[in-house]
Amino acid sequence: MTDLDAHVADLCARSRPAARALALASDELRRRALLAAADALAAEGPAIQAANALDVEQARHDGLSAALIDRLRLDGKRLDSVVADLRQIAELPDPVGAILEERTIAQGIRAEKLSVPIGVVAIIFESRPNVTVDAAGLCLRSGNACILRGGKEAVHSNRALASAFRRGVERSGLPADTVQLVQTTDRALVPLLLRRDDAIDLVIPRGGEALIRHVVEVSRVPVIKHDKGVCSLYIHRAADHDMALRLIENAKCQRPAVCNAIENLLVDAAIANEFLPKVAAWAGSRVELRADSRALPLLPGAKAATEADWSTEYGELILAVAVVDDLESAIVFTERYGSHHSDGIVTADLKAAERYLAAVDSACVYHNASTRFTDGGLFGFGAEVGISTNRIHARGPMGIRELCTYKWVCRGSGQVRV
Repeated sequence: MTDLDAHVADLCARSRPAARALALASDELRRRALLAAADALAAEGPAIQAANALDVEQARHDGLSAALIDRLRLDGKRLDSVVADLRQIAELPDPVGAILEERTIAQGIRAEKLSVPIGVVAIIFESRPNVTVDAAGLCLRSGNACILRGGKEAVHSNRALASAFRRGVERSGLPADTVQLVQTTDRALVPLLLRRDDAIDLVIPRGGEALIRHVVEVSRVPVIKHDKGVCSLYIHRAADHDMALRLIENAKCQRPAVCNAIENLLVDAAIANEFLPKVAAWAGSRVELRADSRALPLLPGAKAATEADWSTEYGELILAVAVVDDLESAIVFTERYGSHHSDGIVTADLKAAERYLAAVDSACVYHNASTRFTDGGLFGFGAEVGISTNRIHARGPMGIRELCTYKWVCRGSGQVRV
């Protein structure tokens, strides 16, 4: 047995007993564990930030992009926000044991459909160290044990965060192994982990397209994908131009590195001559525009877009711009090139808006609002383990309810089937 095999075996051996203990823990005990973890993170803030500074410095040395370094950074305000989110998760209503349905079946047997934890959840992610805490907190609140495997870019940050979290959980009386962090950055461990369908019930990958494709291809464990964010905003011919520019600004520029930022801007041909010069003025030298043949003459300074641009998640201040004939053309474009994450329409025409919302098959669709709202915290989930682009079990921001499954509990009085 290699060192990697031994590490995977140890993680799996520890996870199942911890999952059973956690599934049977009371609501109050799980709340207390989360608050203790939050206290530990706050108390160890200086050590966590020092570890994060090592990762940021290494990222600069390795020449990582500004967008990736931004995802990595965990300065004072961001760490405070992580702790606050954890406390908010603790206050969410308990999803475990909720009665989803009840009925009387044959011969008077009472049947209840109860919400229960999934079990052991493996979460494989890249760069963002806050995912360590968000994922651990959501899994714990929903009664699941978790195995976390972060990227090498955040190795020091993840170790500091996971250690503090585990200390808090243990102080509360729950097993520290309800949260485990893979200690090696060797990528060869991932396939070994994903073969363990005997010990792991679900895997959630969060990261770039290559990571997600690799996990889907090699995993024996069921996967819920949190795919890339190729999001678009369509400016309909009946759009308010000032509103449209505000939404473009927010959806592209507030945090360009995140998955719910837009990468494609679609403009109705009926307003292109009037609206696109406003887009050019808005972009200036700050946002690089890549335009199709119809938009290019109306966008001074823009570059010609390639076919690959329409399906690229830039994660930085680059925006692909296309002119489309009408609403139906915008829908076809979005379905063809988007990742079915978050897409929106800007229009005062309610009929057009409803057609778009019904026809665009994305996890989240918006009318007259920024795609940046696709976020577990803003949806009231406290945080999320990711934005699912799956079409089964869970879709969109995955919070504590999405980390539960169900079972039927049937109560009788001696009935036998005849």
